[in-house]
Amino acid sequence: MKPQRLLQGPGKLLDDDGNLTQAGWSTQPVLDANLEDSLFYRVRALQRLRMKVWDYYAVTTPTHFFSFTISDVGYLGMVFAYVIEFATGEYKEQTLSLPFGGGVKLPRNSTAGVTEYVKNDLYWRFTAEEGTRVLSVRWPGFGGRALNAELSLDCPPGHESMTIVIPIKGKRYYYNRKINCLPAQGWVEYKGMRHPIDPDTCLGSLDWGRGVWEYNSFWVWASSSGFMADRRRIGLNLGFGFGDTSAATENCFILEGKVHKLGEVEFSYDNHNFKAPWTMKSPDGRLDLVFTPFFERVAKTDALILKSEVHQMFGRYKGRVVTDEGKTLEISDLVGWAEEHNARW
Repeated sequence: MKPQRLLQGPGKLLDDDGNLTQAGWSTQPVLDANLEDSLFYRVRALQRLRMKVWDYYAVTTPTHFFSFTISDVGYLGMVFAYVIEFATGEYKEQTLSLPFGGGVKLPRNSTAGVTEYVKNDLYWRFTAEEGTRVLSVRWPGFGGRALNAELSLDCPPGHESMTIVIPIKGKRYYYNRKINCLPAQGWVEYKGMRHPIDPDTCLGSLDWGRGVWEYNSFWVWASSSGFMADRRRIGLNLGFGFGDTSAATENCFILEGKVHKLGEVEFSYDNHNFKAPWTMKSPDGRLDLVFTPFFERVAKTDALILKSEVHQMFGRYKGRVVTDEGKTLEISDLVGWAEEHNARW
């Protein structure tokens, strides 16, 4: 495996000239997201219109997938949620589009702070504090009825994450932290029914992204947070498609809160038939998985200068992975997702 560079810190993400101070990966965030020092346009005031920031939370239960996102892509804020019922394939998604991110607030870093959108009878608030992340959602009009949630995701300081800094052409970059396998508790109320969320069976995850992308972007992302047969928590984070990953990939699996780093992973799938099985293999033999989809979520956005098309497949992973210590683990019926995303943003 080609050596991958560890991020060193504490320090700043960007120097005074808007260049990345370093690229690579770490199991915890060590760089301050000083996005205000971005400098890819001569007129500094225009930088904000090209920045992309988001907090994407998901909770996987034995019966449902619940997702809550607050984002700002510079000229448009988007607050959206979706719910998938595994047994029936019933799916509902709704998005609020907010010109120039009006009312959306996102914190500077992933370690602490409040992410929120509050207006009239809508109340969205994600709070990150030491040891836990709390999600409070009130959306009376979701799906013509309501979507409400009170959730707590257990995230102790020692829980490792896939944190990566990737250079993109010019002075563009991506600073990302993905946290998998967070024991979740609380409740979600949907269609008049309250679903209890139990940490013994339900796990949460976070995709925290900050950066400046190219206008035309493409990526593939695969993820899961679930349990092995012996009830140990295991998660996946795999991907490719954007930026310069010569310093590090974002590929890893997470076992009981510990990241096991992987190098290159080769994806094979049919983008004319996303429902066909996908394969994911690493050349060094440390990962060999088949992903069999059972549900396809298609999300399209066409808002003049912003266009996006996502094919997010939900399914089950089966195969094997090898730990950093050389132990082989068998994976079977691990529910997760794999997606292809094309964007002009």
